[in-house]
Amino acid sequence: MTVGISCPAFSANPLEDWIVPVFEEFDHWEIFSEAFHSILYHYQDMEDVLPSYDMSYSIHAPICDVNVAAISDCMREASLAEIMRTAELAANLDIRTVTVHPGLYSLSVSGMESHTIEIAKESMRLLDKAAEEYGVAIAIENMPSMPYFVGRTASQLQEILDGTGLQICFDIGHANTTGQIDAMLDAFQGRIANIHVHDNDGTGDSHMTVGDGNIDFGRVLGRLSGYRGNYIVESRDFDSAVESQSRLEPLLSSGI
Repeated sequence: MTVGISCPAFSANPLEDWIVPVFEEFDHWEIFSEAFHSILYHYQDMEDVLPSYDMSYSIHAPICDVNVAAISDCMREASLAEIMRTAELAANLDIRTVTVHPGLYSLSVSGMESHTIEIAKESMRLLDKAAEEYGVAIAIENMPSMPYFVGRTASQLQEILDGTGLQICFDIGHANTTGQIDAMLDAFQGRIANIHVHDNDGTGDSHMTVGDGNIDFGRVLGRLSGYRGNYIVESRDFDSAVESQSRLEPLLSSGI
């Protein structure tokens, strides 16, 4: 088991600004593929820099301007193209896990939920084919308690992933905001390819340092005792991630 870091704020600076600090504290970096860390638009930087460091990597697919459940055909197709190209380029760099958000409902028109779910299901089938083609694990992330997100509950994730081999990025913090931690583990225990770790008080997706909110990580990690993948600290800043790692590692090493 490896504790890694992911931080959207890093993407505002060139890759070279962050790789040494990350390497000095962590064994794994989940790169948030936006802005200056976009694998789509800064691939050459990644190809030049990443192999120089004895560290493993995964990719969080872009989320800005991307909606694989969009009602608009052209917007959805463009979003899928971005995700599929992300998976292809990740595979070229021998990065084998790509985390993807499952989409958004219409922000302006109510009553489109059922229609949006059907669109999301079709997008999941296309992403499933891409995962097989490129040899990567596409891990669909459960979403926090915000009404415009698809995939906030285990039952809904099960519905949109039905019939696919897509895997799950289990976001513990997100599940705490929806009261779905146990439901997610009951539904997807053997299907988890990635885990996001951050804390909150259950009322919002605040990405606190582990231990500063109300999540019982000892209990949650106990239920994940069979998991052997990465635990990604998804933090608001670097110092918070380092502190979260220091609090997580004793729990993980104790065999909880």
